[in-house]
Amino acid sequence: QVQLVESGGGLVQAGGSLRLSCAASGRTFSNYAMGWFRQAPGKEREFVATINWSGGSTYYADSVKGRFTISRDNAKNTVYLQMNSLKPEDTAVYSCAAGKSMATIISWYDYWGQGTQVTVSS
Repeated sequence: QVQLVESGGGLVQAGGSLRLSCAASGRTFSNYAMGWFRQAPGKEREFVATINWSGGSTYYADSVKGRFTISRDNAKNTVYLQMNSLKPEDTAVYSCAAGKSMATIISWYDYWGQGTQVTVSS
């Protein structure tokens, strides 16, 4: 089992920045690829970003490419999502997930956090 706890969400004005953190415990963190997903009210959960076990490979949704950066610190068992130039349409609950390999598909991930709310005001 892997337990994931997100933090760092909040209210920010459009154009601002936030950094989300996802702390992992349980099985060896570095064994897992990690992903960030988000779900806005009334919408399905969607892929945001993913990173491989070492941090050497990343992949982003087109909607966040160039604005968001995913990274990880295996010594701290933590994955991050740096979000810059935030837009109102980025408003959602952001969740991290752990899986066997990088993927954009929800069902590919085995473990999920509870999520943290990000609200971007215009």
